[in-house]
This record gives sequence, structure tokens and C-alpha cells, in this order.
Amino acid sequence: MGRYEIERYLNIRSAYGTSFGPDGDRLSFLMDTTGTAQVWTLEDPRSWPEQRTFYDERVTFASWSPERPELIFGMDEGGNERAQLFKLDGKTGKIENLTAMPDAKHRWGGWSHDGERFAFASNRRDESVFDIYVQDRDETGDEAELVYEGDGWLSLSGWSPDDSRLLVSQAYSNFDQDLYVLDLASDEPGLEHLTPHEGDVRYQSASWAPGGEGIYLVTDEGDADTLYLAYLDLEDGDLETVTDGDGWNVGGIALDDETGRFVYSRNVEGYTDLTIGEFNADDPTAFETFPEPDLPGGISGGVSFDPDAERFALSTTGDTVNTNVFVVDIETGETKRWTDAPTAGIPRDSFDESELVHIESFDGLEVPGFLTLPDDDGTADSDDGVPVIVDIHGGPESQRRPSFSSVKQYFLDQGYGYFEPNVRGSSGYGADYAALDDVEKRMDSVADIEACVEWLQAHPAVDPDRIVAKGGSYGGFMVLAALTEYPDLWAAGIDIVGIANFVTFLENTGDWRRELREAEYGSLEEDREFLAEISPTNNIEHIDSPLFVLHGENDPRVPVGEAEQIVEQAAEQGVPVRKLIFDDEGHGFSKLENRIEAYNAIVDFLDEHV
Repeated sequence: MGRYEIERYLNIRSAYGTSFGPDGDRLSFLMDTTGTAQVWTLEDPRSWPEQRTFYDERVTFASWSPERPELIFGMDEGGNERAQLFKLDGKTGKIENLTAMPDAKHRWGGWSHDGERFAFASNRRDESVFDIYVQDRDETGDEAELVYEGDGWLSLSGWSPDDSRLLVSQAYSNFDQDLYVLDLASDEPGLEHLTPHEGDVRYQSASWAPGGEGIYLVTDEGDADTLYLAYLDLEDGDLETVTDGDGWNVGGIALDDETGRFVYSRNVEGYTDLTIGEFNADDPTAFETFPEPDLPGGISGGVSFDPDAERFALSTTGDTVNTNVFVVDIETGETKRWTDAPTAGIPRDSFDESELVHIESFDGLEVPGFLTLPDDDGTADSDDGVPVIVDIHGGPESQRRPSFSSVKQYFLDQGYGYFEPNVRGSSGYGADYAALDDVEKRMDSVADIEACVEWLQAHPAVDPDRIVAKGGSYGGFMVLAALTEYPDLWAAGIDIVGIANFVTFLENTGDWRRELREAEYGSLEEDREFLAEISPTNNIEHIDSPLFVLHGENDPRVPVGEAEQIVEQAAEQGVPVRKLIFDDEGHGFSKLENRIEAYNAIVDFLDEHV
């Protein structure tokens, strides 16, 4: 029916994850041309890029040294998320494993300004907690210095301008964090607590101000529902508002701590609104702004400044725009596209754009979502309307935004509609909205899906009997819950790395994740009975629709046992069920050959049942 096979769409490439070299004349980025994301470099806009890494496994980030032609990148194995850090010599291409502890996670904390050291957080000592380490650039293996023993989920936000201190964040949940300063110059380094508070308060996207006398961050401290940009004075502890988001979240700030130049974003109904400026040296809450760049797509992020902060690179995407890297002149706003991630020969003008809609749920709450319908080009196979895939995001504290999806565009080309809801519990709409599905309110978000499907069934372009539930991770739970709670609504369900039973999930997830996940879902100690009650495996007798379950054997977040038990129990109920497990993947499918196999199987499954 469609113009191209799914394999063609899966070969559409993305370029992102930028970093400027120390002289500003070279830009690194990640691109998945080989089937997994690898490090590439460019010296001029849209020139021929040079591939710098050649692994079967995905590279997760790359960061140039501020002083030398070398970069550090991260890579895990088989999707196990136990990333190691590697150093690439930009001249010779030689690669060294700097950590070489494959049983531990290593989370990047940044280069020192002199390029002599780097910092990272790792759970080497105890799998359930993260400690802070500092390592010389020419050291490897176990030579890193343990500078602070943590007692929870610690991460790093960078070195102070004089390299004497590290900015440390501790997360208790996605909506509650603390900030600390670790003084490396002290004889006995310890954490200075910057953000004592009661209740849940977000302190995120923290950056050192020029001079190191303060911190810029986004927060909802006080009575704010959404995140605003603030300045924290380290001497007196005062927190001052720099700018609020005018009812929307300030998504984060990228800051050059020498010049005070910055880029911050607002998340407006899922679209990015950028502000570029420079802070006043005499008043840290005052700034001048520069022209806003003209970027395609509507969603941008991943800002990296050049050494003089005269330009910055970022990636941009949209419904009809696959992800590419652009470089912006800060003072003029002049924008140049640097990468040419190809669309596999598929014309860009054939991609379909979404419409933002709002749907009233059972209690009057408005649920936003993005509806995309195929162009009226003869792809629909029935006068009764098109089938629709309801694709539910994970998280749950995440947000579906109108970014490019090759899978979505394939199904649109096949004549499907595509609906992406942001049910209660989603981020992007304020803390109150995100808390509406916490613990005992979990199933209210599933009821939002019912309201969305009923709205779709009444839509004149939709076939009400051919609506499919699809989702990954927490979205996989939502698929299973929707199929067991509202079985009459669905033609089929597709569960990708989803949670089938909250009790077994929390018992078996990675030790370093359990406390954070219990903050959202409820604890095994206090909420076990409720968690069992709402788990799809304990309501499996209600399922009626054909089900396809896909998972990665090495998944550290949602263990593969979740897939095994839901498939076994659904089969015992006589439900048409299919299972596909990849032994070299984790929480999702990062390798092209596996994605091709997975989505070809999904296509066959939908051809049979929808």
C-alpha cells in the first residue's frame, strides 16, 4: 500500500550530540549511519564528515577537551547501560578505555577547564549508590580518585571556573533534587548543601556563573507550578528569579562560564522557544538578548558553545524534519546547517505533520496530544476511516513532543493515523499535572487513554474498530493496562520493554534505580498490595485483544522477566500473543538490524490483526 518498506524508513539518519573542538575549527557529533550512533567530526558546514568510532555498540555522548585535540566518549555493551568512558586522540585516532570496569556505570561529569582532569559519578563501590571520582586525562582503569562517597543518586553539573570545586546534584525523584558544592581543594572534601528544602522541589540544569560566585538553575522552589530560571548566590544563599516561563517550563540553560553568554529554552505545549543572551557582569539577574535563530522543526536542544562563545551548535527536529546539527552565530542569529543526515531517499515533503489537540477526560481534565493523519493520497484502504495507532510515551514523567519519528512516518505512509497523548503524569505541563497519577492515582492516567480513544472513535477520519495501543517502558504498562481495563476499545496491543507487574519490576530493576522508581510508583514496603492490584498480570483474565511483546534480554530498567510473565499468562488465557526477545539489547532497540527485525515483525502482526 505504502510507497516504501519499513526498512527504508528505519534507514533515515539522525545527527545530534554536538561538541566543539578546542580550537573551534572542528565539530563532533553522533550519527547512526552505520546502524548505531558513532562519533563523527566535521570541519566546515555540510562538508564530508569523518567517522571516528567504529563499534557495533552505541556511543552515548562525546565531549572534546577544552585544551587538546582529544575527546572522551561513553559506550555500554548490549544495552546494559553500564557505560565506560573512552578517550579518542583526535590526531592519531587511538582509543583508550579510561575506566575499564564493565560491571559499573560511569556517568560523565565534564572536563576541567585546563583539560588535565575529568570527573564522573559511578556505582563502582556499591551498585545502589553513586560516588564522585576525579581522574587525570592520561590515567586509566582503577587510577581514578574517589573524592566523595555518596549515599544515593548523585550526578555532576560541572567544574567551577577555577577548577577547585564540583557542582553536585542528588535526585530523590524526578520532581525532587538537591544541589551541593564539593570543594576539591579542602583537605577533607565534603558537600556544602546549597538547597535545603521541605517537600518536593526541583533544582535542575545547574551551571556555574562567571567567577564562580553563584549558580544559574531552573527550579519550582516556592509556590511555582512550572520551572523558572533563577540565580543562587553562594555567599548569602539567596535565590533570585531571573525569568519565569510565562506559564510554561523553562526547560534548561546552557551557559558559558567565561563570557556569561547563554541559551535557555521554554517548553511551550511541546515546542521549543529559545532565548539567547548574555548576563550582566554587575547584576547576575540582568541580561541582554540576541536575535532568535530561524530553525526548522520546532524542537531544539543539546547546546554546545565554541571556545569563544561566539557561536553555539545544537540539534533540531520536528514532525517532518529529521534531526540535524545547526550552528548559530550568537550576536547575529545567523544559522547554518552543518550536517546532512539523509532521509534514505524518501522525499522530505512526503512526511506528515501533527496537529495539537486537547481532549476532555473523565473528570474534566484536558489531556493534550498530537494527532497525525495520513495525507489523502489513496493510502487509506477503507471508506470507513483509517486505523489509528495510539502511541503512549514512557516515563511516566516524560512528554511526547512533535519530533521526527521514522516509524510514525512509515505507518502514516501505510494509511494509519497516529495519536500521541500526554496523559496526566506527563512532564511539561507543571508539577501539579505530573503528580495526578502518583501511586494510588495511577489508573486515572489509564482512564485518560479511554477518553482519548472514545474521542478518536468519534472522529470522522477514524475507523473506530481499528485502534491499536502501542507503547514502550512505562508506556508498555499503559498498553497492558488499557487492554485489561478497557478490552473492548482495542484491535491489538504492542508492548515494548513494558512493565507487566509493578511488584516484580521493583524487585528486579537495577539497584541504583529502585529508590527513584518507588518515589513515583509507590514502595514495596508500604504499597505492595495496591501495586499488585493494578498490575496487568493480575488482571489478565480481562484481556481480549491480540498482543505483541518485545523486549531486550539485557534490560537493566525493566527486566526481561516482565515480558516472559505477561506472554505466558496471556497465552494461558487463549489470547493471540507473540513474543520477540533480543539477546543483545537492553531498554529499547539501538542496533539497526534489530530495529528492522522488530518493526518488520510489528508490521506483520498489524497486517494480520488490524
